[in-house]
Amino acid sequence: MGQLSNRKIIVTGGAQGIGAAIAEGYVAEGAKVAALDLQFSDAGETSNGIYRHKVDVANMDSVSRAFDASVKELSGLDVLVNVAGVEVGGPSEDIPDSDWDLVFNVNAKGTRNTNSAAFRYLKDHGGAIINFGSRSGVVGVPEQAAYSASKAAVHTWTRAVAQEWAKYDITVNAIAPAMWTKMYDEFRERLSEEELKAHDEVMAAQIPIGGKLGEPKEDLVPLLVFLASEGAHFISGQSFPVDGGWLHMR
Repeated sequence: MGQLSNRKIIVTGGAQGIGAAIAEGYVAEGAKVAALDLQFSDAGETSNGIYRHKVDVANMDSVSRAFDASVKELSGLDVLVNVAGVEVGGPSEDIPDSDWDLVFNVNAKGTRNTNSAAFRYLKDHGGAIINFGSRSGVVGVPEQAAYSASKAAVHTWTRAVAQEWAKYDITVNAIAPAMWTKMYDEFRERLSEEELKAHDEVMAAQIPIGGKLGEPKEDLVPLLVFLASEGAHFISGQSFPVDGGWLHMR
């Protein structure tokens, strides 16, 4: 039996990258998992037993439908892991409204929508919510001001509802990961050759363990397994950097 035997878990952003790695890691530990993502073309069940549903986390009706269907398939809900997010960059003095609205709709409003949907199912028996913030949302990153602000909202929301929902035995925590993902590849593609060289030099100097971003399966999933387990029931309102010692959060 795995650490998450028969735990019923919804993972948003589950089509690829961090979300897919977490969903697969949970199944390997015995959990029943539903993966939600805008990239899914239809509902169904994958070969490894993960239920999938298309969802727009920025739209509450879409979230409610996906959660209702997922909870029915899972026969309940114990944990929500809200990974879904988007990133845009550019000069802070000239952020288009469309970029600002996109990151806040998906990252901040999407957190509210998915957390609120999960609350409806968790309030009677307790459970866990794990949101995905970012180092950017703690320290702020140049030319990522909109993204940084939206992720700061995730961390603050997490701390607020952790206090509010504790009476329902619901824990709420956040992750600030530094993982090599498709989103990071897209960021790297926007850099010139000189900028990329400088970026990699900075990463090598600032990340004490390994000098580069981590791998989701090996470096992140083990913590997510623990936070989704009964053993984490006394941990709430925290933001956990998983970044090779980069952030030094206190």
